[in-house]
Amino acid sequence: MLLKSFITYLTHEKRYSQHTITSYQTDLDQFEEYIHTAFDLDFLGVKHTHLRSYMVELMEKETAENTINRKISALRSFYKFLLREGKAEQNPTVLIKAPKIPKRLPVFVDAQKMDHLLDSEQYFDASFASMRDHLVIELLFGTGMRLTELLQLKDTDVDGYSATIKVLGKRNKERIIPINKQLINQVNNYIELKKLQNFNNNLLNLIVTNTGTAAYPKLIYRIVTSYLNHISTHDKKSPHVLRHSYATSLLNAGADLNAIKELLGHASLAATQVYTHNSIERLKTIYKQAHPKA
Repeated sequence: MLLKSFITYLTHEKRYSQHTITSYQTDLDQFEEYIHTAFDLDFLGVKHTHLRSYMVELMEKETAENTINRKISALRSFYKFLLREGKAEQNPTVLIKAPKIPKRLPVFVDAQKMDHLLDSEQYFDASFASMRDHLVIELLFGTGMRLTELLQLKDTDVDGYSATIKVLGKRNKERIIPINKQLINQVNNYIELKKLQNFNNNLLNLIVTNTGTAAYPKLIYRIVTSYLNHISTHDKKSPHVLRHSYATSLLNAGADLNAIKELLGHASLAATQVYTHNSIERLKTIYKQAHPKA
């Protein structure tokens, strides 16, 4: 009952994305199972020592630091909610220190390699599936939108007249992203081809499966991974890599950091500043290659 109320709060008051809500639900379900099995407790009986025991178990299972931090974050939000609602008398998370996460630079694909992939005729053909895949890569790299934002796109979100695309971001915050004429034409051609498939539904989603149903995360991951395999040697190949590639390309071309923040839909400039490290590393490489004293 407590967890159900919290999920309702996240959905309707905080207006978190479905992806975030699902993560919180999973993390709290796992913690509830742990405390019940290990200590025969419910949420209200938890003390900071039980939380530390849970963290130790996660570490022994070699759970990634960022995953542990996400779980702690979910628990902190949950117990703050319980305190606010008068359901709990204390917050056991206040004495818990999250593990430090080693700084990692965002993985990105060089813009020239992306141009080669998207402009070459060897990777795409005129079939519906291929045109859809091409559009998926173009949209992710050409707008920097998130996976969930791509899945929510409707045909009508693309405005050819103003050369923009409307995206519904985190917490249902809407933003407008400029796009080029080539991408507009690509979207229009794809929509026309989609109509010719005569899918037996009235689905408004822009990106659909081969049978006309709404696209889903695993499909997009498969599309991105299969095409990035042609041009990238990085182990990580995901839709978010294309978002990083979009931001890095803009920064390398001299775009203002605040403008990139708005285009990405970041709430804070601190989230955008991570891309400056990639640019600094690029400058170091150029210096080492080109300067006689390097």
